[in-house]
Amino acid sequence: MAAEGGRAKPAAQSRMENFRKVRTSEEEMPLPFPDLPPDVVEMKVKEGSKIRNLMNFAMAQMELKGRRQIVFSGCGRAVTKTITCVEIMKRKLGGLHQVTKVRYKTVLEVWENQDPPPDSPAQNLTVHKNVPSICILLSRDPLDPNQTGYQPPEHRHEAGEDTSGSATKGLKRPLPPPCEELLPKKLQVQVSDSPRGSGTTAGQLDH
Repeated sequence: MAAEGGRAKPAAQSRMENFRKVRTSEEEMPLPFPDLPPDVVEMKVKEGSKIRNLMNFAMAQMELKGRRQIVFSGCGRAVTKTITCVEIMKRKLGGLHQVTKVRYKTVLEVWENQDPPPDSPAQNLTVHKNVPSICILLSRDPLDPNQTGYQPPEHRHEAGEDTSGSATKGLKRPLPPPCEELLPKKLQVQVSDSPRGSGTTAGQLDH
């Protein structure tokens, strides 16, 4: 058992130090909005995405290509960044109807043992996590005000107006609670023996 600073580390923690995350993938789920056009643009926000790149692409779709609707989605640590992108677009365009849906989705992580036993193949751990996910629909056209998560258009700030505090106003708005059946479950861990380096690494979309 390894020790540091006179205190012994738990055996499980010591074993996990030999593992390195080599692959992450998200469960593919349909958007939770009915009657969306088939060519609707979905901005998939990742933890490492740059807001400037996301907004440049999204604004071009809405202003230059004349899109009527756009969806922002993100999960886990990207939820806050997703909300930030939505608030920026609402302030820049104005008059946008909004519907917010909160749910959970499964993220799969593959961890590889960096110190396998001699004469043994690389041992992988497959971890399934249930993480919070958010999908936000912005629309120039009116939406059903009776549906859960609807927010009417906000006043568009003109040049010279005091907008102090507006950047975080939308972030403090309470979100609709997820359904009970979507509450987080315990992590599911699978151990498999596979050749080192098998599979591909899921990339991040960064417009």
